[in-house]
Amino acid sequence: MSKFELKLPRMGESVAEATLTTWLKEVGDTIEMDEPIFEIATDKVDSEVPSEVEGILIEKRYEVDDVIKVGDVVAVIEISGNTEMDTSEDETDEDEGVAEEMVAAAEHAMVKAKDTVGIPTADYSASDRFYSPLVKNIAKEEGISFEQLEAIVGTGKEGRVTKNDILAFVSNNGEIATAVAHKPEVKKETVEEQPREVISPVTEKQEGQTKVTGGDELTPMTRMGKLIAKHMTDSVSTSAHVQSFIEVDVTNIVNWRNKMKNAFEQREGEKLTFTPIFMEAIAKALKKYPMMNISVQGDAIIKKKNINIGMAAALSDGNLIVPVIKNADQLNLVGMAKVVNDLAYRSRNNTLKPDEVQEGTYTVTNVGTFGSVFGTPIINQPQVGIMALGAIRKIPAVIETEEGDFIGVRSKMYLSHSYDHRVVNGALGSMFAKTVADYLEAWDVNREI
Repeated sequence: MSKFELKLPRMGESVAEATLTTWLKEVGDTIEMDEPIFEIATDKVDSEVPSEVEGILIEKRYEVDDVIKVGDVVAVIEISGNTEMDTSEDETDEDEGVAEEMVAAAEHAMVKAKDTVGIPTADYSASDRFYSPLVKNIAKEEGISFEQLEAIVGTGKEGRVTKNDILAFVSNNGEIATAVAHKPEVKKETVEEQPREVISPVTEKQEGQTKVTGGDELTPMTRMGKLIAKHMTDSVSTSAHVQSFIEVDVTNIVNWRNKMKNAFEQREGEKLTFTPIFMEAIAKALKKYPMMNISVQGDAIIKKKNINIGMAAALSDGNLIVPVIKNADQLNLVGMAKVVNDLAYRSRNNTLKPDEVQEGTYTVTNVGTFGSVFGTPIINQPQVGIMALGAIRKIPAVIETEEGDFIGVRSKMYLSHSYDHRVVNGALGSMFAKTVADYLEAWDVNREI
């Protein structure tokens, strides 16, 4: 018998840790190769982590809601046979050094960011209570003092403060009456001397905040929702957002797709949507204008070698996920359709892998799915551009012919291009959008796939 240590895998260059959300197996359970053992969550994606071996789960190193660093051992699996599988000895020093550097860099960046914005770094280690790393991180990010954290009533095992407990405390601006009433060090006579707070039907929060009435429902934001909100506000404060809009006649594409979609589905087993067509056009435009395929790092510009297009998708819980089509310019239309359909399906079912939402160089969002004619999307940092695809509508339009101008029914849509005016001027931003439009309008109705 030998033991295999299942570690948290690398999840992209910018991800150094994840939160354990669910154990899918218990100690003593038999594990199959590639069978999911536990689920994790980052600010970008929820994902299952599969086993690399067959065996029996004999040890769990972390609990639900704990924050785990990349490379940490999460579970130990006992395997049969003579092959030694203890990965703690097998990994090279170089790989371990890279993982340690990634973690150290992420921790340094977090500390630096907190110092910059003035977030308190309270010491919670003096408490007799157990707080998970996730709870401590949330407390530090929200500026919750040691005394406030001690006052929160935990609903977890043996009175532990859970993620939901601390998020509820945050959503109520720290006003949880039961937290003070159950604080261990408060004496009975002290409580009796204080007048009991009566919560009126209308409770006004701090000055400048929204009033909460008796009929309102207060729902804490999820961890992912809070991180996305911060990512969006950071982007607005970082980039100088400018938009260009262009109308596109996609009548040829609509007619071509209507003609080809049934045969395509029968042959490939895949639906032919408009999305891969738009992605192909945008990939070609990025190749023509490589200065749209860049990112900003301080006072320097990083020109990206690969064209990796992010495909923004809304989830059922209202959060946003952006799976990435890697090397989009190297895919033909059939390959693009298969990748788009696969990523869209697994986005809806929360089965994306962490590395599938990493390394995007440009992003596309389809606001037309929800009926919007056009939108002004927020740039996905550290990229410098994002394009919104509006709804396709049949409208009366002027048709130019050799015999003169006529009015006819055409299928049209708007492209909305948001770009970072720090490094992308109006000419480049507009020419890029025009190139995408030109490619779409020149679609060959006799094209075979």
